[in-house]
Amino acid sequence: MKKIRIGSGAGYAGDRIEPAVELAQKGDIDYLVFECLAERTIAIGQKQKQQDPARGYNELLEDRMRAVLPLCREKGITIITNMGSANPPAAGDAVVALARELGLPDVKVAVVTGDDVYATLIKEDLTLDEAGAPVSESGKNILSANAYMGAEGLVQALAGGANVVIAGRVADPSLFLSPMIHAFNWAFDDWERLGKGTCIGHLLECGGQVTGGYYADPGYKDVQGLARLGFPIAEVTERGDAVITKVAGSGGRVCVDTCKEQLMYEIHRPDRYLTPDVVADFSGVTFTAQGDDAVAVAGATGRPRTDTLKVSVGYQDGFIGEGEISYAGPGAVARGRLALDIVRERFGLCRFTPEEARYDLIGIDALHGALRSRPGEPYEVRARVAARCLTRKQAVQVGNEVETLYTNGPAGGGAVMKSVKEILAMDSTLLSRKLTQARVDYLESAK
Repeated sequence: MKKIRIGSGAGYAGDRIEPAVELAQKGDIDYLVFECLAERTIAIGQKQKQQDPARGYNELLEDRMRAVLPLCREKGITIITNMGSANPPAAGDAVVALARELGLPDVKVAVVTGDDVYATLIKEDLTLDEAGAPVSESGKNILSANAYMGAEGLVQALAGGANVVIAGRVADPSLFLSPMIHAFNWAFDDWERLGKGTCIGHLLECGGQVTGGYYADPGYKDVQGLARLGFPIAEVTERGDAVITKVAGSGGRVCVDTCKEQLMYEIHRPDRYLTPDVVADFSGVTFTAQGDDAVAVAGATGRPRTDTLKVSVGYQDGFIGEGEISYAGPGAVARGRLALDIVRERFGLCRFTPEEARYDLIGIDALHGALRSRPGEPYEVRARVAARCLTRKQAVQVGNEVETLYTNGPAGGGAVMKSVKEILAMDSTLLSRKLTQARVDYLESAK
């Protein structure tokens, strides 16, 4: 039976590069997939693209390609990625330029677009889910609108002989599903196999999470070699069954439990996992250990896809001003709480009313609140004030008030940090899939 091996080279935008190199060197893989987009990533990319039309793609694109492209060409490994982010054409140009610099004349790059639906969002005046109103009535400063595309454009690119496929917003599992559809000639309405392939893609999409990274919990779930964590490989059959594994000798662990945890990651309904390609059903999935660091996955299925695509909508939502200060020694907690009370009172005296504000002692109540505080007096605390503001000027004031605690009390404060960050928030909507379609353009390194 025909099989292919797919390696996951990244699980997010800033992921490590060495595990991808290891996959290319030792993984005996046919495809190397880099999944590098979170919800906000394209909105950030759009801001970069506005400042420079040649930017807006993943900032590690060149570094990753420099590390793996020569190896992949030598071994016949096809690269598939969404590192194009907000600017896939510029990303394609960058890869071609790098291939020429490296003396690789036989690199064919496919650029997949069609996900940018900003103009359609505005024209159709679509209703935003969280705002509960059409764009025209939402009052939001929209920066980006990108539809979650499926595997079709990627499959077309693979059929066109691309060595590197670069897309923007594509659903995470679709990146991994596309080589299965291409290699096994699956039909786009073979819902059972598409459901199986989507399950495999979901297991791989977060990189090192399924090889023990997110699983590790010392004393409860021990995992060795996390500093040299190996990223996952799926050996897939044309029936859609697979074995999840990693490079022998690499750090981490693949076991039934790591696979179970990743299967449930970000899943609302296991029996109805909506993707652009299929409504996948994971409720019957089984995992079977096949030896050290090898787990067989089977039992997923699927039903016909929906008529709409999810659109991720990015918008500017003010600024976060933040300030932190440390206190140590006897009475550190009391001094930290006093510091927070002083800043809170200062805001009132200055008639400064942020949209939202938090006053935390990191390590005590910053994550789960005061009710989760444990008894006992820590030797050191870090007081943090963070506030959402309408303007950058207001956000600057937050950190400045924390900084004045240096000399205005309480005693012993030090190591102040202050920052201002623009907030890129997200909403979503649904778009008829008839209103957008994938486009594939080819670039070649041969001059």
